Amino acid sequence: MPNRKSDIEIARDSNPKPIVEIGAELNIPAASIHQYGLYKAKIDYAFLNSLEEKPDGKLILVTAISPTPAGEGKTTTTVGLGDALNRLGKKTTICLREPSLGPCFGMKGGAAGGGYAQVVPMEDINLHFTGDLHAITTAHNLLAALVDNHIHWHNSNGIDSRRIIWRRVADINDRTLRRINTGLGGTANGIPRETGFDLTVASEVMAIFCLSENIMDLQKRLAKIIVGYTRDREPITAEKLKADGPMSAILRDALMPNLVQTLENNPAIIHGGPFANIAHGCNSVIATKTALKMSEYVVTEAGFGADLGAEKFFNIKCRKADLKPDAAVIVATVRALKMHGGTSKGSLEKENIVAVQKGITNLARHVRNVGKFGVPIVVAINRFSTDTDRELKVIKEMCAELGVKAVEATHWADGGVGAENLADNVIQLVESGASQFRTLYDDKLTLWEKTEEIARNIYGASEIIADKAVRNQFQRYQKNYGHFPICIAKTQYSFSTDPNLMGAPNHHVVPVRELRLCAGAGFLVVICGDILTMPGLPERPSAHDIHVNEDGMIEGLF
Repeated sequence: MPNRKSDIEIARDSNPKPIVEIGAELNIPAASIHQYGLYKAKIDYAFLNSLEEKPDGKLILVTAISPTPAGEGKTTTTVGLGDALNRLGKKTTICLREPSLGPCFGMKGGAAGGGYAQVVPMEDINLHFTGDLHAITTAHNLLAALVDNHIHWHNSNGIDSRRIIWRRVADINDRTLRRINTGLGGTANGIPRETGFDLTVASEVMAIFCLSENIMDLQKRLAKIIVGYTRDREPITAEKLKADGPMSAILRDALMPNLVQTLENNPAIIHGGPFANIAHGCNSVIATKTALKMSEYVVTEAGFGADLGAEKFFNIKCRKADLKPDAAVIVATVRALKMHGGTSKGSLEKENIVAVQKGITNLARHVRNVGKFGVPIVVAINRFSTDTDRELKVIKEMCAELGVKAVEATHWADGGVGAENLADNVIQLVESGASQFRTLYDDKLTLWEKTEEIARNIYGASEIIADKAVRNQFQRYQKNYGHFPICIAKTQYSFSTDPNLMGAPNHHVVPVRELRLCAGAGFLVVICGDILTMPGLPERPSAHDIHVNEDGMIEGLF
């Protein structure tokens, strides 16, 4: 095993190719590569449009068990699998989400992979990259400013300031902005009202950005955003405020997908960045569909555990974009399964067969859940040096009982070569043609029934509950939006809404706290438990370790 270096040291020791060379391998003309420096670029619309008649490659989803502080390595596995497939002769592109600055400076870290399975330039990707998240933040807040300006000058649309639902966003965790008062200081500063901020990744603009097929589709979806209501509860849309045009202008360049590369010089498209615990958790449709036209295989990921990311990938993204995945990889680690089995983080280095056996219930439920979508599965055991053969045997035997294969992979330490066995099993699944993809629920079910279906069949809950005001909201939205899919926002750490309830809890209750209609994105956000759409920073945030040295190099970034 190579000597342990930090992720940033490994990335700096790599030998990336000029991005035009990566593009050339995908038959992208140099004129269609809009460079942001030497190693990152956007792919222009003219080239995207030229791909329409080309056949699609095969689509593989990488998902994972419920996350723990021990780590699972879903993005690392996505990168390692993509490198391994290329090593085995399959022309493969990986598709990832863009990191948010919130967790980069908070506690989760970046989203560029790790060890010897990374995408580069990792510093750029984890910080400003090509400015997409800043553009989404600005477009969102422009709409908020136009709402307040409309009320200040004439309010010809009759917006009821008590019924404005469009909040503002920021790309930094800031708990003090969750609930604020604006318009203070007299009539020149607007009308005082209570509002708040969400994290940029939770913005409906982000969801629209990731679900749009092209720039005109983006503008049409932006126009449908509901920002508030009149006294008679008539919806006020962004179109009525003439906001969809300037918002589209801000997002025009951002909507072009970003091209980078792995440490092994294989292509990666990183575009869009919603979180799966508070949003739909998938990279952009444009990125995925572009990659499918250029490659034999496309490996993509969905955020957090399969109960959140995979469920939304299947029920929202695939439904709306007419995607049909060919296989799924569920990532697990011995360490994480031990935590689900009750082991503390400080005791993970010791062999603990009993804890693995208890924790496997979490993996087993994720396997069964993904199987409900008709997609063939392989389990990737992201192996650590402290894992024992007996612990690994327990996982493999349980997976065999479930009818799926569990394969060890060492891509973190060895790069693509460490995931070749996993890649070989993925190829077998894909080429078997076994996928019979289907969504979990039918569009014709009511919004309440769809929410209930996810809670019972994915989370193992006995029921969902909500107070009368929320139930009335369900009924009001049912009339015009009953065909929408459901996007549940809840803790990522448990199948339940209690982050401390690990493993695979059953017969728990899912309390619905709030509904947010995303008319432009085309889904209903159902907020459950205590989940927050604007997280706070931990007591000791990662930001404390990040600085620039005397040579101008960033230090402390992973």
